[in-house]
Amino acid sequence: MDFKDCRVWITGASSGIGEALAVAFHCAGAKLVLSARRVDELKRVQALCGGEPDTRIVPMDVTNAAELPEKTQLALGVFNGVDILVLNAGITQRSLTRDTDESVYRQLMEVNFFASEALARAVLPSMLAQKSGHMVVISSIAGKFGVPLRSGYSASKFALHGFFEVLRAEEEKNGIHVTMVCPGYIRTDISLSALRGDGAKHAKMDPRISKGMPAPECARRILRGVARGKNEIIVGVKGERSLVYLKRFVPDLLTRMVGWRG
Repeated sequence: MDFKDCRVWITGASSGIGEALAVAFHCAGAKLVLSARRVDELKRVQALCGGEPDTRIVPMDVTNAAELPEKTQLALGVFNGVDILVLNAGITQRSLTRDTDESVYRQLMEVNFFASEALARAVLPSMLAQKSGHMVVISSIAGKFGVPLRSGYSASKFALHGFFEVLRAEEEKNGIHVTMVCPGYIRTDISLSALRGDGAKHAKMDPRISKGMPAPECARRILRGVARGKNEIIVGVKGERSLVYLKRFVPDLLTRMVGWRG
């Protein structure tokens, strides 16, 4: 997996899968632009990735549409372009549909879908101009089938698949490749900041996540798939890949398996 001098921009780079991807790309020789809201955490990850000049930070809130053009130009200007755009920023949910406020659904869509859609379209002209580019979109297993307590999260991830599969179909002939990444249970802090039905933080570590695949191993598998130009990468602990195939071939069985009785 040689990404020497490849220019990689990663959103949501201050923790979890984003942090692990930053370290993995750095070890593979890439030049990095790291973005997230928390400047101190970005600087910490920057230090893990060798610091300047080959790892730079562009702090940003991906949901702030007003600052998107400026931040995009800053990121593109760091290394005079971007070869790989990793759209990783996201937030999850832990609430029954009947107990979820409308504002929570809108926040999930803003962070998980609209931010990625807008940033992809902002970067696309530069990739078209250089006649090459690779967008790596961090979706979820929950973007392949509905998961209880994650109605808004699953919806936002389903939306990513629809949008980026169309983008791939339209622009592959112009040198733009899209890889959809569907992680299962990965050992990160994502459940701590998950939204409850009233918008408050879940603030708990899910048992399955605590026993999930380590984030560095997840990142290694993602890089391997990106290097091979895969359209879709499914990453998770034993058995999670099989759920995707069950959805495709025996959906009624999967429905019974994921059913939740609260």
